[in-house]
Amino acid sequence: MIELRTPAEIEQMRPAGRFVAEVLGETAAAAKVGVNLLELDRIAHDLIRSRGAESCYIDYHPSFGASPFGKVICTSVNDAVLHGLPHDYRLRDGDLLSLDFAASVDGWVADSAVSIVVGSARDEDLRLIDTTRRALAAGIAAAQPGGRIGDISAAIAAVAHAEGYSINTQFGGHGVGRTMHGDPHVPNDGRAGRGFPLKPGLVIAIEPWFLETTDQILTDPDGWTLRSADGSRGAHSEHTVAITPDGPLVLSAP
Repeated sequence: MIELRTPAEIEQMRPAGRFVAEVLGETAAAAKVGVNLLELDRIAHDLIRSRGAESCYIDYHPSFGASPFGKVICTSVNDAVLHGLPHDYRLRDGDLLSLDFAASVDGWVADSAVSIVVGSARDEDLRLIDTTRRALAAGIAAAQPGGRIGDISAAIAAVAHAEGYSINTQFGGHGVGRTMHGDPHVPNDGRAGRGFPLKPGLVIAIEPWFLETTDQILTDPDGWTLRSADGSRGAHSEHTVAITPDGPLVLSAP
C-alpha cells in the first residue's frame, strides 16, 4: 500500500530526519583509523537511547535477511556496499566506509546514508562517492509533483552511466513513513515518465549506490552484508524526501 502524508504529517516527520542526520554526522566524525565498527554501532545506540528514539534495524528481519539484524546502523567497508553488519573490525587507512541509518522518532521514520574515506583517500574512491552524491542530487531534483518514479530513476542512472558505472536494481529507494521500508520501490535505473505518479504527500528514500566495476553482488556468511562480486569498492548516498506542491523537501538534510 502506498500512503500519502498530509502537510501536518510531513512536518511531524522532520524531527526523525534531523535525528538521523545527527547520528550519521556523529558516527562519520568518529570513524577514524583504528576505530572498531562495533564502537560506531555503540555511538549510534547511545544516541538512540538519549533521544528516546527507536531503532529500525535491531529487530529487522525481512525475507532476505538470515536473522534479525541485531545492530542499529549499517557499516559497509570497501567492497561491501549495503546492509553491512557491524562486527569486530578496526578501520584502516584508506577504507571506504558507507554508513546507513534509519530510526523512528515519535512514530515517524527517516532513512539516510553517507559514504566517506577513512584517512588517505584514493582518487577512484572519491570519484565513486562523488558520483553517488551527484546522482542523489539529480534524483531529488527530479522528484517533482506531477512527475513519475521513473523520472527519479532515469536522473540517477544518467549520472552513473556518464561516469561509466553499471547499476544494480535489486535494491534501491523505497517508501518511508511509519515503517522503514514500504512502497513504492525507487530503482536506480529506469525510464522517465514511467512508474508511480509523484503526488504531494508521497515520502520516499532515494538511494543511489554503485560499485566500481560490476553490478553484481554477493551476500556474506553473516546473511546480511552485500558486497561486490568482483571485489571492487562500493559507495552509497541516501536521503528521505517528501514530495510537496512546491517540489521535493529533503527531510534528512544535516
